[in-house]
Amino acid sequence: MTLWSTAEAEAATLGHASKGFAVSGLSIDTRSLKEGDLFVALKGARDGHDFVDAAFAAKAGAALVSRAIDNAKGPLLTVADAQRGLEDLARAARARSNAKVIAVTGSAGKTTTKEMLRLCCNALGATHASAASYNNHWGVPLSLASLPREAAYGVFEVGMNHAGEIRNLVSFVRPHVALVTTIAAAHLEFFGSCEAIADAKSEIFESLVPGGAALIPSDSLYAERLAARAQQAQLSRIVRFGGTGDAKLLSITLDGEGMRLKADILGQAVDCLVGAPGEHIAMNAVAALASVALVDGDVLNAAAALKNFTALEGRGARFESHGVAVIDESYNANPASMAAALKLLGQARGRKLAVLGDMLEMGESGPALHAALAEPIDVANTDLVFASGPQMKALWDALPQKRRGAYAETSAALAPKLTAVLEPGDTVLVKGSLGSRMSVIVEALKRG
Repeated sequence: MTLWSTAEAEAATLGHASKGFAVSGLSIDTRSLKEGDLFVALKGARDGHDFVDAAFAAKAGAALVSRAIDNAKGPLLTVADAQRGLEDLARAARARSNAKVIAVTGSAGKTTTKEMLRLCCNALGATHASAASYNNHWGVPLSLASLPREAAYGVFEVGMNHAGEIRNLVSFVRPHVALVTTIAAAHLEFFGSCEAIADAKSEIFESLVPGGAALIPSDSLYAERLAARAQQAQLSRIVRFGGTGDAKLLSITLDGEGMRLKADILGQAVDCLVGAPGEHIAMNAVAALASVALVDGDVLNAAAALKNFTALEGRGARFESHGVAVIDESYNANPASMAAALKLLGQARGRKLAVLGDMLEMGESGPALHAALAEPIDVANTDLVFASGPQMKALWDALPQKRRGAYAETSAALAPKLTAVLEPGDTVLVKGSLGSRMSVIVEALKRG
């Protein structure tokens, strides 16, 4: 189906088309571009204009550019600035849509909750959601500009590294529900305090449509601050989820590879299966179901879809290799998500091994926050800890000798030290910020 016609795209961007076109999707990367996509030539680490020929070779339907392309092999939509052109398409897509729109942010759990919402809403009607972790200055407008006109639901992940970024991005999205999953010590290097992080996340409340709802975590230390920011945004609907509040998690019990969840979602009793275990996963599920309720969706049918949820690669995905169970949490890390993952590890049988890489962007508090992980490691009754990175040296020094598996400066150097001591029946948690390259460990475990 046509996502953007020539006339619509020209009107939205004030651009000029070299010839008529009809595109069915958008792409900024020729490696993943699909036939019929509009290729958007953004200027980043590499200039997208240098890849216009490759885009047409991959059968792009047209290319959005901001300078002349000699001998172009397809239609060009020329605009003043490619990033602005993408944002213009995003605003136009939102303006023409009748979808119920949910925006998700938070220090942890954004992508997991977004994927849960994709499942939940898809059980109720045609749903469009952000791909991968497309939550930044190009990811949000790219996701929104790809919103099909016939979608009944739209789910968008919104991230930030600095104050003001969410304010700009959510102005495109204009959600009916703005969800903050949690507030934790992430990006402290740029913010200095969790209060400042809460303030930055609360910017998501500022562009809610009239009558929209703010959904905040009741168990957070910063719940009242988030509520106050929502009130400053003149919101009349402020809803809380968690162990208390308007949407409550009542109980979870392990059930095969997943868990059975019981909850009260805005007065509606829910008893459902979720395809992955963990209290943090359960809280994400409660938040997702509360979001569905707030857009007047069928909560019970949405909950039934959660049995098909599986933890994402790098965010809790599990696999077994040579008799060793592996929990892959290698995509990101902060103190809160570390504690949640270690709590999940604590439920495992057999030896429990934690393989941990640096939590990045922690600022001056970094060493202390890493050393403090010794407590949740102890609570989880972790048998051995393997650590890599300069920040993790603080944890290594804080560990008792009985829990010291091995330390190395890099994940590549740590991998053979880990694999040399593995035994069938072990459970291994691998977690760290993306920049700590803990995926190297995951790949080594897959090879065995």
